[in-house]
Amino acid sequence: MDWTYIQGILMLAGINLIAVLGLCLLTGFTGLFSFGHAGFMAIGAYIGALMTVPAGVQAGSIGGLGLPFVVGIVAGGAAAGVVSWFLGRITLNLKGDYFCIATLGFGEATRLLLNNVQTFGGARGWPGVPQYSTVWAVLVVDVLGVFFLANLVKSRHGRNMIAVREEELAAQIAGVDVFRYKMIALVVSAVYAGVAGVLFGHYMSFIQPKMFSMTKSTELTIIVIFGGLGSISGSVLGALVLTALPELLRAFSIWRLVFYGAAVILIMISRPQGLMGGMELTPSGLRKARAARAAKARLKADALREAGGGDAAGGKA
Repeated sequence: MDWTYIQGILMLAGINLIAVLGLCLLTGFTGLFSFGHAGFMAIGAYIGALMTVPAGVQAGSIGGLGLPFVVGIVAGGAAAGVVSWFLGRITLNLKGDYFCIATLGFGEATRLLLNNVQTFGGARGWPGVPQYSTVWAVLVVDVLGVFFLANLVKSRHGRNMIAVREEELAAQIAGVDVFRYKMIALVVSAVYAGVAGVLFGHYMSFIQPKMFSMTKSTELTIIVIFGGLGSISGSVLGALVLTALPELLRAFSIWRLVFYGAAVILIMISRPQGLMGGMELTPSGLRKARAARAAKARLKADALREAGGGDAAGGKA
């Protein structure tokens, strides 16, 4: 296993992490499940390619604008964010499973639309995308993404999103604008997915609508749940583990995805709260975890003492 192969796995894990961080905010901290984030990735990938591909690269269609990669990243993320705002205006009043179904429909509609837009190659895909994504570019975007999300979650806005997740009606009674914070979470998560799509397209140097099917959306949601809802550290670990696991199982050939699914099921059965279970791998997060374990141990000890005292009193009687 050479360094180039390992580097490719790390880059894919880093790209997945960007999309997963956005979904972590929407699902883990706001409580909205989405199966349409592959659609936002597709929008980011195609808009990013339109910005950076030199004019006339793809025969028979319009070329790109030949702009710098940074412009492509910003444009891809912004386009996904704008589309998510319009989607949110229509769907965010839906409750529970209905919102999830609406996002699933959006993701599939986006894929089918791109399948039939011949300007971008249609179902054949768009070759000739510059391979601008590097390990360092992905790492920088990951670090910035984690930093922004961590500060957002710790802010007043993040606390309001958590309140919406815990009890929407109580949050509304307390004065939280529920629709506004759902919209913020959706737009931010879509921007993350759009940026991930730009990096993915410029890593593969070829984009095709079927790369952004419902399977991709499901994979992102599994990573969020696997890492632990409401845990940024869990999202990081989940992206690394679940991106690398199919490659580690490649020796099993056609059975590797079967073993991959079985491994995920076993882990979720043994630890249903996810790898981190809402805990963060930070000094304050570790202190909170230790304090919670100590409090649990004290409660258990107190319960045993009370049980022992009751038995003793019963024996004397």
